[in-house]
Amino acid sequence: MEQTDLGGGFTLPGASLTVKRMGYGAMQLAGPHVFGPPRDTDEAVAVLREAVASGVNHIDTSDYYGPHVTNQIIKQALHPYPKDLVIVTKLGARRGADASWIPALSRQELIDGAHNNLKNLGIDALDVVNLRVGGFSEPSEGSIEGPITALAELQRQGLIRHIGVSNVTAKQLAEAQTITQIVCVQNFYNVAQRKDDAFIDDLATQGIAYVPFFPLGGFTPLQSSTLDTAAASRKVTPMQLALAWLLQRSPNILLIPGTSSRKHLRENLEAASLQIPSELLGDLDLISGAR
Repeated sequence: MEQTDLGGGFTLPGASLTVKRMGYGAMQLAGPHVFGPPRDTDEAVAVLREAVASGVNHIDTSDYYGPHVTNQIIKQALHPYPKDLVIVTKLGARRGADASWIPALSRQELIDGAHNNLKNLGIDALDVVNLRVGGFSEPSEGSIEGPITALAELQRQGLIRHIGVSNVTAKQLAEAQTITQIVCVQNFYNVAQRKDDAFIDDLATQGIAYVPFFPLGGFTPLQSSTLDTAAASRKVTPMQLALAWLLQRSPNILLIPGTSSRKHLRENLEAASLQIPSELLGDLDLISGAR
């Protein structure tokens, strides 16, 4: 496969890990509602292999996707892993038998979750683990000292190399940083959801990666006539333009768009080579009204 720049590289703070800014999110490799096996396991394996062959070296996953399904497919597709591949996983939830999402933030739940990730990925240590807190898409106030301390213990044991946080406020990040170094923040953000604008700028000054989840809107895809018109003017898809906008928004933004289709994977990766002219950036800012 042809390898491109994929948005350039970013080195996580305090780490020897440099990733391409355009990565891949594995959530959609599981079945409907991120539960159970995929409809086509062979295609899921092919998507992962094509992503890596195209230069992707940052894969985002979690053992509660499926549960266990996506990690097992990643192992099937890519193990033994390329030396430069960084697999970022997350802890903080579990799945009910009814496919519900249940918080799992106790010390023992985090320990068990870490070991499940290690087992299903077939590795001895996790490159990066994000602590997932807050609600489904928005942070909630409250201390995260307990679960961060539990992850820091696993880090000292050598089971986790680096720690990130997901769905957090700036105050919660600051609290976590008193316990251990935080290398990335993963929050809800895209061209239409701009609440974290100031947060992103602050993280950029600290050299911390910001990884938007739902960069294309998530389970409710982005809908905007402005985005559609701007994309048509550039002869690209609206989703490609939305990804390109994120890469131009700030150099510390890393993308992990997910798909279970090789066709959509190629479209997503092509977005890394798009350059949005200044006259279109102003139009896209109007989508959220944030600027």
